[in-house]
Formats: sequence, C-alpha cells, structure tokens
Amino acid sequence: MASHRLIIAIDGPSGAGKGTVARTIAERLTYRHVDTGAMYRAVAWLASLRGLDLQDGLAIADLAASASIEVNGAVAIDGHDVTHAIRTPEIDRAAAIVARHAAVRAVLVERQRAFGEVGGVVMEGRDIGSVVFPRADVKVYLDATPEERARRRAVDTARQAVRADTELATVADALAARDTSDRTRAVSPLTRVDDAIYIDTTGLAIEDVVERVMDVVRNAMGRVEQSRVQSPES
Repeated sequence: MASHRLIIAIDGPSGAGKGTVARTIAERLTYRHVDTGAMYRAVAWLASLRGLDLQDGLAIADLAASASIEVNGAVAIDGHDVTHAIRTPEIDRAAAIVARHAAVRAVLVERQRAFGEVGGVVMEGRDIGSVVFPRADVKVYLDATPEERARRRAVDTARQAVRADTELATVADALAARDTSDRTRAVSPLTRVDDAIYIDTTGLAIEDVVERVMDVVRNAMGRVEQSRVQSPES
C-alpha cells in the first residue's frame, strides 16, 4: 500500500524563510513545491504589462482566470518566464494590491487547491493553513524579527534592484508596509492558525529550520500510517 502523500502548509510573513525551507522540504520528500505568492506576483506582472488598473479587482480576476500559470521552481504566465522579473520592489507593491481583491483570491485559491488536492505538495504563502488547506496534514508558521527579515531581504540575490548595500531602513519600511497590507486585508489576511507549529527562525541556520520542520513532517507521517493500520478498510 502506497504511503499517504501529505499536504504541507507553510505560512508566514516576507523574509521569514518560507521559500528556502519549502523548496528544501519538497526536494527531500520529492513533493511538488508551490509558491502561492509567486502566483499573485505573476498576475500583477501580467496586469502591469497589459496596462490594467490594479485597483480593478474584477478585471484582474478575469485575467487570473484566463491566464496559464506555472509555478514549480520556475514561474511562467501565458508563456512568459517571469521567475526573476517578479522579484522587484515594483512587483512587491503591485502584488500587495492584487492580493487584496477577493475576486482574485477566489480564482487563485481554486487553482492552488487543484495543485495540492492529491497531496504530495509543500505549499507556501500567507493563507495556506487558514484558507487554502485548513485541513492540511502539516501546518507550519515561520516568523522572524522585523530586523532579521529586513536583513535577509536586503541581501537576497534572487531579487533584482535590491543590492546587498541597500539601506536596511528602506527595506524594513517596505516589509512593514507589506505586513500591514497582508494582515489587514478583508479577505484571507495573514494569520497564524491555532494548530500551526510556530518556528521563530531568527538567528537559526536554514538547515536547523528545515530539520525542525522535517521533525513535524515525520510525526505527521507516523500518525497517518498508524491511522491507516488501525483502519485498513480506508
């Protein structure tokens, strides 16, 4: 009997380490990695390319519904490889606007559920454990101090137009603005659900964070297998 393939939800604010941890966990388990934030960024990028009003939620939702979006390492939308193009301060701001629209979130949440409904997925974002997969097998909330998150973002070589010598105060201000937007939006705000394992990644090596998450995953796998043994007819 094949092992049950888990749905693993990793949430948290920008700069908490979600991306690196989620990718590493997915590689170890040979699961699919889905960066849901990249989906909102890709939609924002395409909307900007086409000159759409980012405040027009229905127009952006129509765009999101009709666009072809691929997120599995590289990110592409309607045939455009936007893996690097969506990692800019401009797209940071545009994605924050797009993500506040209920109609856009409804479209992308449906797609995210389709990506993960059969399990075998590590999905990262801000509302995975609360909205996308509230019954996920594993829920983890990663966090770090504002100072640590700003430092990481300032030296993130995957982000264009953000250099290692960028003033931390500037980066910190941008992160604070995004945090406020994420936590105060009316639909699917960033929140830590009660059954999520909380990990403060401040000062921790990425390997240590990964091991902590893997411990949670292994425990979940053990619970699932025990349940299957006790209920073999399922």
